[in-house]
Parts: sequence; C-alpha cells; structure tokens
Amino acid sequence: MALIDVVKFQGNDEDFCWKFPSNDLRLGTQLVVKTAQTAFFVKGGKILDKFESGTYTLKSGNIPLLNKLINIPFGGDSPFQAEVWFVNLITKLDNKWGTITPIQIEDAKYGIVVPVRAFGQFGFKISNSRKFLEVLVGTIKIYTANKIVEYFNGKVISSITSLIGDKLIKDKISVLQIPSFLDEMSVFCQEKIQGEFEKFGIEIVNFYFMSINIPESDPSVIELKEAKAKAMKINIIGKDVYQFDKSTDVLQAAAENEGNSGNLMGAGMGLGMGLGVGGAMGGQMANIGDQMNTNLNQQNLPKCSKCNATLQPNSKFCNSCGEPIEQINTTTQINNIKCDKCGFKFPETSKFCPECGDVYNPCPKCGVDNQAEAKVCIECGAEMPIRCPKCDAKIEAGAKFCPECGNTLQNMCSNCNASLKLGAKFCPECGKKLEDE
Repeated sequence: MALIDVVKFQGNDEDFCWKFPSNDLRLGTQLVVKTAQTAFFVKGGKILDKFESGTYTLKSGNIPLLNKLINIPFGGDSPFQAEVWFVNLITKLDNKWGTITPIQIEDAKYGIVVPVRAFGQFGFKISNSRKFLEVLVGTIKIYTANKIVEYFNGKVISSITSLIGDKLIKDKISVLQIPSFLDEMSVFCQEKIQGEFEKFGIEIVNFYFMSINIPESDPSVIELKEAKAKAMKINIIGKDVYQFDKSTDVLQAAAENEGNSGNLMGAGMGLGMGLGVGGAMGGQMANIGDQMNTNLNQQNLPKCSKCNATLQPNSKFCNSCGEPIEQINTTTQINNIKCDKCGFKFPETSKFCPECGDVYNPCPKCGVDNQAEAKVCIECGAEMPIRCPKCDAKIEAGAKFCPECGNTLQNMCSNCNASLKLGAKFCPECGKKLEDE
C-alpha cells in the first residue's frame, strides 16, 4: 500500500467537483488547495474537515473531526484512510438553455393561445460547497459543469413555462410585444429561479433571454396579428365608424346573396336588414357628424384675452372670468375661405373645396384661395409657392432646392416653372429670355 505524499486537484476547469483517486493518506501528507477551491475530508459518507485555499501539512490537530472519528495514532507518519473531495468555486457564464418544444401561452391582451419558443443562457457558481457536495454530488467521483447544466436545464424550462405566462399576464404584455421586454423578462425570471438553485448550494450569477419567438405561419399567430390590427383600427377611427364599416360589409354580402337566391323572400329579408341596419348606422353617423361640427365650431370660436376660455357668439362678457368682451368679434364665422372656382365658403383647415372639389391653394401671407397656376396672390400680391417638377411638393418662392426630395430648382423657368436644359437661352414653354436666370 503506497502512502500519498501530496494531495491536490488534478481535474480541469469544467470539473466543479473532483475526488482524489486514492484514500491512502498519512500524517505529514501535504494538502494543496488552489485559489477558488475548497477541499473536504469525507469518511463513511460523512463530510468532515474543510480546507480553504492554501498548502497544509496534515496532522491530527488540523483534521480534528476526522481524527475523532477514526482515532489516528499520535505522532510519526501514521497511515489512515479518508476521501478528499475538491469543489471548484469558479464562475461559469456560457451555459445555454432552450425550449425543446414550444410553450403554449395565452396572450394577455387578446386571449389567443400561441406557441412560443425561448432560448438563452445563464451563469452560475457554487456558493455553498458543503451543501453542493451533500445534496447533489453523492457518490459521483467527477461532477462537471455539463452535468449541472443538464440537470438544471429541465428545471429552468419548467419554471420558464409558468414564469413567462405570469409576467405577461401581470404586466398585460402581448406575446407580439415580448421582444421589447427581454431584459425585464430576464431579471424577473432570474429572481424567481434563484430559489431553486439555492437548494443545491448554487448561485445564479446571470440569466438572459437571447430570443423569444413565435412561428409566423402558425394559424394562432396569424389570428393574433389580425386581432391586433382590428384593435388598432378601432382605436384610430373610433368604434362607431368601425361598426358602420362592418355593417356595410354585411349589407353588401346580403345583397350578393339576394342576387344569387333569385326569390322574393330572400330579397325582402335583405331589404329589411338594409333598412334596419342602415337606419341604426345612419343615426350613429349623424351623431358622429354633429360631434365633429361641435368640435370644429369650438375650435374656431374666439378666446378670452384674459383667461383663454372659449367665448360664445354675441357674448359681452367672458362666461369664465367676467372680462368685458364687447371689443371682440365673437360672431366669427368658420366658413372664412372663398373658393376661387365656385365661390363656396369653407373652413381654412380644409384641403379641398367641399362643393366643387377644387384644391385649396392658400396664399402664404393672407390665406386667400388662388388658382393652382397663380404666380402672385390675387388679394395681397404676395408671391405664391411653386411646385417641384419632381415630387409636386409646394416650395417657397426663391428656394434653390425642394425640401421634400432635394431636387435642385436652379434649372427652372422663373415665369412658368418649366424645366430648362443646360445652356438654354429661352424657356421652351413660355419663351421667356433666360439670360437673367
């Protein structure tokens, strides 16, 4: 029986727990414990004396628990048998995890169950070496990082399945919004999973979601996107207008069915549906129109110079602060723009004449409607904007470049805006001499 003179760790960085191969020790044997390691003496399945990093000469005084158990003879190089286990305390960060099959998660906003895949990585280190050795290692002589990852990957995935759903429901996050919340999801899951690792003396150093994705072609995902698009449309145009659009679709479908059926009963039912739905929708649209007119009137009514409250027509005092307002023209009309084509008056916020459809071409100085080809305002004589020959955007007179598309305007006739060839002496459209251009 060869007695061991030096006991030290001979594994690699992937070995988080390593057992020295021989049990034949003696007093006087040197024990070498490297930095970021811990060594334990084990006898009969019991974990006894612990050694931190450093070099030790074994004697009965520094292994009291082992000495008490086996009563090592005092003095000399008395032999004894015991196991020596080394626990590696380094941090390992690049441990990958991922779902083998999609997780079925109900969307918190639209209630549609969709398949979700998640991938990421986590880092860990041994925080309680004695607990790790007692609970997890057992009789395995080498416990590698891969074994830890393999064991905990299942626990991570099982926890993630419920944690993702809990987080989405708690914060009302749609599955479609998950990519924007990866960092927040990572912190949330790390806090929840940490407790499971602590049972085995392991600390989670970091936990990341690298990707949470859904299959674009899955029917449930398509349904979810349609639900989101519908909700956005309602939010933009309003519930009443959306319902009106849907009712119009119903009427159209009913009309098509009447034509295909070829019988009076089908036509009568379709007509009745049209009258009922049309009357209801007509009432809704009338309410919407009244509300829009009310808002428009309120926007165009004059304001009190003292408190900025909206003034009612023909008022002599402000109904909010009592300021005299006789000097204010409260009968201002919202129809203050006269169409240059048909003479109809319309709000200055309009882009087209509501009577004839002519484009509102306002003077930049006084706002009077001018003909599209006007060079100067018919009211105040101010120079009218020109049109870019490339993108048709309005451009202030004298500009050298279009602010919309960047097109250079130096090769344009100042009289008719026609494009000019390089070196031309006369405009090909109006014949203007170009020596001064």
